[in-house]
Amino acid sequence: MRRIVVALGGNAIIQAGQRGTADEQQANVDLTCRQLAELVAAGYELIITHGNGPQVGNLLVKNELAREVVPPVPLHWCVAQTQATIGFMIQQALGFELQQRGIQRSVATLVTRTEVRPDDPAWQDPTKPIGLYYPEERAREIMAATGQVWKPQGSRGWRRVVPSPDPVAIVDREAIELLIASGAIVVACGGGGIPVIRRPDGRYEGVEAVIDKDLAAALLAHELRAEALLILTDVPNVMLFYGTPSARPLQQVTVSELRHYQAEGHFASGSMGPKVEAAIRFVSQDGHRRAIIAALDHARDALEGRCGTQVLPDNELRRVITTAPPS
Repeated sequence: MRRIVVALGGNAIIQAGQRGTADEQQANVDLTCRQLAELVAAGYELIITHGNGPQVGNLLVKNELAREVVPPVPLHWCVAQTQATIGFMIQQALGFELQQRGIQRSVATLVTRTEVRPDDPAWQDPTKPIGLYYPEERAREIMAATGQVWKPQGSRGWRRVVPSPDPVAIVDREAIELLIASGAIVVACGGGGIPVIRRPDGRYEGVEAVIDKDLAAALLAHELRAEALLILTDVPNVMLFYGTPSARPLQQVTVSELRHYQAEGHFASGSMGPKVEAAIRFVSQDGHRRAIIAALDHARDALEGRCGTQVLPDNELRRVITTAPPS
């Protein structure tokens, strides 16, 4: 079977405008898993990863509200808890969808650790906002009491920020391989994985950080020797000049061309930027493979090359034409 890593965006679990109740999340995952089951039925071997930002944010709110009742838990515990919860929802939904199609496959969730470097520059410059917004006065009180870093986030107030170091290794890769070999469809590396650093004595230690889920998905796909990385989101294509009258979709693009557009500043760090970087990394590491960025509800068509942005290896030298919009 053709091995594919599928990276689910936040819209696969919580849609825009929803509160994120348990029923809402499960209903969204049910719809998502119909798409995934079609891929399994078509003969693809899936490894599934997903985001967890809103779910971790909710746990941090509970941490804060219940601080005087029960001890707050560290951020990496929150990542582990949400991996298990979202994995459970996927197991429930995908297992049912496969059963409806007469496919006898187990679905397994692995609480997964991702190694980061203790000397990553991100530790010196926390940038990833998480949790609640607070007025400056309250944010400064929390910083004084906890040592956390909080920064202003526009008109809504201040918010805690944490480092987002680069993933360097999937610690539990061998366990994932064993599950795949047993015939299981594996849900792994949720939320980018639980961030850990390796101490000199060999012990892994959880750290207060958030790993970008798309960069972790690219690393996971590389380490598992996947044929393709399929990044599913809420838009049909990567766009040049997004939000302007000159906007146009990218359909097929080589790594070199995409790097050029990236250097021109087309892809915002808070939205499409990490997905583009993940695609570049995966295809650069495995030159005969490809990455696809596409809408969730067009998963199979995108994987089979009929839509989405197809990121391809550099098979020939191409003259890069400037992408400056017309004046």
